Amino acid sequence: MYKQYFHLTELPFSIAPDPHFIYMSRRHQEGLAHLLYGITVGGGFVALTGEVGTGKTTLCHCLLRELPDNIDIALILNPKLNAIELLATICDELGIAYDKQQQTLKQLVDALNHYLLAKHAAGRRTVLLLDEAQNLSMEVLEQIRLLTNLETSKTKLLQIILVGQPELKQMLRRQDLRQLNQRITARYHLLPLSFGETRAYIRHRLRVCGGDPELFKGRAVRKIYKLSGGIPRIINILCDRALLGAYAGNALHVTSGMVKNAAKETLAPLENKLPRMGVALGLLLLCGIAIGGYYYYPDRFAAIKDRFFDHRQLETATQKPEPAVTETVSAVPPPSPPPKIEPLPPKPVQFAEWVADPRFTLQLAFANALKALGKAIPPVGTVDCETVKTVGVLCQLGKASWKELLEMNRPAILEFVLPNEEKRYALLAGIKKDKPMLIASDQHDFSLAELLNYWNGYYLLLWEPPMADTRTIFPGQLSDRIVWLRQQLAVFDGLNPPVPEPQKFDQDLKARVIKFQHQHHLTEDGAVGAQTLFYLDNLTEASNKPLLNITD
Repeated sequence: MYKQYFHLTELPFSIAPDPHFIYMSRRHQEGLAHLLYGITVGGGFVALTGEVGTGKTTLCHCLLRELPDNIDIALILNPKLNAIELLATICDELGIAYDKQQQTLKQLVDALNHYLLAKHAAGRRTVLLLDEAQNLSMEVLEQIRLLTNLETSKTKLLQIILVGQPELKQMLRRQDLRQLNQRITARYHLLPLSFGETRAYIRHRLRVCGGDPELFKGRAVRKIYKLSGGIPRIINILCDRALLGAYAGNALHVTSGMVKNAAKETLAPLENKLPRMGVALGLLLLCGIAIGGYYYYPDRFAAIKDRFFDHRQLETATQKPEPAVTETVSAVPPPSPPPKIEPLPPKPVQFAEWVADPRFTLQLAFANALKALGKAIPPVGTVDCETVKTVGVLCQLGKASWKELLEMNRPAILEFVLPNEEKRYALLAGIKKDKPMLIASDQHDFSLAELLNYWNGYYLLLWEPPMADTRTIFPGQLSDRIVWLRQQLAVFDGLNPPVPEPQKFDQDLKARVIKFQHQHHLTEDGAVGAQTLFYLDNLTEASNKPLLNITD
C-alpha cells in the first residue's frame, strides 16, 4: 500500500524470515559463527536459544546459504512429532528410502545408519537442524540423543543443532536430560538488539528496498527501541504500521507520534491489560472496605447517612425562588434591501493553493490514470501497482528530469511535496501552450516554473504491456517474444539482419539490447525486464497507448 508512496522496491519490514534482509549484528555474527563451528568441527550437539522474534529462524536460513558443499542437511521446522514420525521426517528430508507401510524405530534407525555410513565413506557429512526444539517431548529428546550414538571409531556420523526459545535451556538442565546436556559442544543465546543496532537494522532494511535510510526520525527510532526492546520481529511490526500511518497522513518521514499510534494498534492488548486490571482491583478494594465498615461499625455508618440527608434537605429548604424576568420587545423597522454588488472577475488559480488540496491523494491519481487508459478501477479497497495487474496494467516508477519525462510522451502521475512535507499527486495529461495540464479533482494548466517548485522528480506511469507474458526475457531463451523484440530493436537501430533462428535470443541480439539500455540510461545487463520492455514498447504507437495531449 505504501510501497509506491515511499519509492520502495518491496516491503521492507515483512516478518517472513527472508535472508535477503538479514542484518548481521555482532550478536548474529557470533551466533552464526557458533553454528558453523559446530557443523565443521563435528560431534555432539549445538544449541542456539533466544527470545521469540530475535531472529533465530532467519539465522538458520542464513546458515543454509553458508554451508560447505560437502554437507547435507535435514531441516525440521515442526518438532511436535513422536519418535517414529521424527525419524520418518528425517529420512524424507535426506531422501532415504524406507517401507512406509511398516514403520518401526529399528527399521528407520537402520536405514538412517546405512545412509550415514555411505555418506561418510564418500567424504560427506550430515546435519540435523531442529527448529522450535523447546516443543520436543522427553521421548523424542531421548531418541535424538541416541542418534548421536551412530558413529565410527573416530567420528560422529550425525551433527545435531537444537534451536529454540529460552525454555529449551531450562529443559536441558533437567536431571533426566543430563546425558544430552553433556554432549552439547557449542551453545549460544541470541540477545535482542541494542539501540545502535536497532537504528542500523531499520536503515539496513530500507536500503535493501531502495528507500531513504533516514525515513524514521531519531525520536521515532528511540521510541521503536523502547517499545520493542530490540526484538527484530516487533521492530518490523511497529515500522510497518508506522509507515502505513505516514502514508495515510501524507507525511515524508515517520515521527515518534506515528510510532506511538502504531504501538496502540499492534501492541494494545499488552499495554492496556495492566491499567484496566489495576482499576478493577482498586474498585474491589474500596467495595471491600465499605462492606467491612458497614458490618463492623453500623452506628457510625447510620450517623453519616442521617447527616448527609439532613444536609441535602437543609439546602433544598433554604433555596429561594428566582424572580421571573419579563422581556419588552420593541418594534423593529423592516430591513432595507442590500445594495447590488457587481461580480468580480474570476481570480486565476494559483498552483500553490491548488496543489495543497488534501483530496489530491495517490488513490485519486491512480483512478485518473486508469481512466486515461480506458481501464476500470479494480474492485479492491486500495488501488496500487499490485492490484492494477488484475486489469492488465503495469507500473513504471522512476525519477527523471522534465525533459526525460516529456520524451516518454505518456500521461504520468507526478509527486509534489508541500512546504509542510506532505505529498500530493496529480496526473500530467498534456502540455497546452508550454503549460503542463494537470488532472486531480479537476483540470488546470499552470506555468512550468510553478510546477517545478513542488515536483520532486518522481513519476509513476501506468501502461498496458504489448504481450500477456511480461516475465524477463533472458539471453539464450527460445520464444515467440524474441520475434517482437527483434521488431522493436529494428525501429531503434534500423537493423534487421536475417538470422537462422529468429525466436532465439542470441549474442548479437544481446549486444543490441545493451546498446538500447545504454542510450536510455537503463541497467546494461542484456536482459529485457519490465523497464526495458516499457522503453521498447514506447518506440511504436498503438491505439492502447494514450500519449500526452500537446497543443500549441
